[in-house]
Amino acid sequence: MNMDFNLFMNDVVRQARQEIVHAGYTELTIPEEVDEALIKKGTTLVMVNSVCGCAGGIARPAAMHSLHFDKRPDHLVTVFAGQDKEATEKARSYFTGYPPSSPSFALLKDGELCTMIERHEIEGHEPMAVVQKLQDAFEKYCEEL
Repeated sequence: MNMDFNLFMNDVVRQARQEIVHAGYTELTIPEEVDEALIKKGTTLVMVNSVCGCAGGIARPAAMHSLHFDKRPDHLVTVFAGQDKEATEKARSYFTGYPPSSPSFALLKDGELCTMIERHEIEGHEPMAVVQKLQDAFEKYCEEL
């Protein structure tokens, strides 16, 4: 690969990380951080971030806009598929019954998986449709703020 492409990809990754952190999500980069975050009491939304177009054009905007709701998760965290591989693998170990999918969202309550929104429910959909799926999950599993 040429150096220009590597620099470009590093910039894409950096921007993707910054977008989700700026929205209020805590980035988990090592397996120990994942375990610590996902066993917390309350509800935790995990966004499995990636550099694909549907992450940038649909999933990350939905992750941000879904939070403007009466009910929302107690904790917001993110792992980056293809970048922080061990952390992503550890997070996916909590998503029992679901194959690896990125981008995706998992909602956990007290460390137990409640629901998933997988890539096939994101890719090709409008961001507001994904926001609605997230808010439906918040309505069902989260407490009012």
